[in-house]
Amino acid sequence: MKTALAIAAHPDDIEFLMSGTLMLLRKAGYEIHYWNLANGCCGSSKYDAATIARIRREEAMSAAKAIGAVYHESIANDLEIFYDQPTLARVAAVIREIAPEIVLTHSPIDYMEDHTNTCRLAVTAAFARGMPNFATDPPRPAVTNAVTLYHAQPYSHRDPLGRPVEPELVVDTSDLIEQKKKMLSKHASQKQWLDESQGLNAYLDTLAELDAEVGRMSCLFKYAEGWRRHLHLGFCGPQDDPLRTALKERVLVAARFASA
Repeated sequence: MKTALAIAAHPDDIEFLMSGTLMLLRKAGYEIHYWNLANGCCGSSKYDAATIARIRREEAMSAAKAIGAVYHESIANDLEIFYDQPTLARVAAVIREIAPEIVLTHSPIDYMEDHTNTCRLAVTAAFARGMPNFATDPPRPAVTNAVTLYHAQPYSHRDPLGRPVEPELVVDTSDLIEQKKKMLSKHASQKQWLDESQGLNAYLDTLAELDAEVGRMSCLFKYAEGWRRHLHLGFCGPQDDPLRTALKERVLVAARFASA
């Protein structure tokens, strides 16, 4: 079975940025994998770090189960996702174990370093999948499968300087918006925290607003998720685009990429 792996920073990042696409890939016959590198231990003003990490683990497991995804345990605390050899070795071990055809991850540029470091780790771990001299933790043999990486929209669809970021591929999530909200609602601990820390009046409404903004970018879909495909070098063939192939009419390609 073909596999797709979503690698995000924190519990609920997949729900906000990637979950519609992940659900569609499962419908298209992919085995889907759900992985947050950080455990969410800083996402509360009410609970101590150990307590909120336990709560958020349970919420994330429930969210993954709701869409039929294989859950993977977090490997770092919040704000401790570092691009270093020990962390890279752990991420690369999972990449080799799963041997995904598709990797969904964060934008290379985003508003916080946990997101951008997760992106860097995912990219390098995928690149090193076939290098037997790179040791993983735990040890896993090198694999030779082609893998295509796709970067989600940065949160808010803007870079850290507030400039809009336009996607290359737009995936229609119009009929999945309620399922996405239901999945996000599993992360009940985050409603109060997001309201307090980021001024989000309702995190479920914010999810819909983010998808609606991409929908407006498409000039076609009501709700959508946006993606940019990573350069193929070292990963796959120059024309490989398995996301576009799998989701077919669900995908709108920006005009400047349509002939590629």
